[in-house]
Amino acid sequence: MATHARVLDRRRFELLTSGSGDPAPVLAALDGYRNADGGYGWGLEPDLRAPESQPGAALHAFEVFEDIAPATAPQAGALCDWLAAVTLPDGGLPFVLPLSTTAGTAPWWAGGDPTVSSLQITAVTAAAAHRVAVHDPAVAGHPWLERATRYCLDAIGSLEETPHAYVLAFVVRFLDAVHDTHPQRAAELLQRMRRHIPADGRMRVEGGTEEETLHPLDFAPLPDRPARVLFAPDVIAADLDRLASLQQEDGGWTVDYANISPAGALDWRGHATVRAIDVLRRNGRL
Repeated sequence: MATHARVLDRRRFELLTSGSGDPAPVLAALDGYRNADGGYGWGLEPDLRAPESQPGAALHAFEVFEDIAPATAPQAGALCDWLAAVTLPDGGLPFVLPLSTTAGTAPWWAGGDPTVSSLQITAVTAAAAHRVAVHDPAVAGHPWLERATRYCLDAIGSLEETPHAYVLAFVVRFLDAVHDTHPQRAAELLQRMRRHIPADGRMRVEGGTEEETLHPLDFAPLPDRPARVLFAPDVIAADLDRLASLQQEDGGWTVDYANISPAGALDWRGHATVRAIDVLRRNGRL
């Protein structure tokens, strides 16, 4: 982490492993990516390096607000306010908003359409917000989250063909997160998603690198949660073994998707390491 990670992920790692429970340092690091409008930019999403606030960066901000539980931060409610302001009329978020610069930014972000709602970005952002809402009433009661949830449930209900691997993974994570507040609908849609997921949980990412593949823990990282019904226990156990085995000699993890910029490649290593440690700990492997 000292060699590769940005300050934000070093602070997240400290919070995760030290047991201090002090949210102030990690929130201070997150504030470096915050804009006056209440949203986040500046490369908080490592492959989207423009300064403007973006829905993709909101996901990573909510990850931090989840990290600090049971503490809350007023920035979380303000982020919901910003998301409400950029939500499209159907309740969905655009994949990306207009960029002032595309330097260091992945082509899928640079070429995104800001006028069309994206199930991919809305589902993963709302999923993270629902996990924060468990301990933060300002997020739980925010009208944006209700609108985004309704949009996602309707869009998922309309899926017929197998969606792109990332869309499917984010849909499953969304349904897992909303199961507590929408149990019947979430359970029904989770069962409908089962037919799209191979039994071993491995899905190649169309358009990605040769190695880029999603695994069971990308769909259902948390133990004792509804999404785990999609995978046999031995499949999850094998994937936890796989994740643990990927730790590098320097102590960190890498990613299998394309490196877009030198800074982004380093940022992803720190982010991936925090995620791996968190998943392994939650599943009793550390």
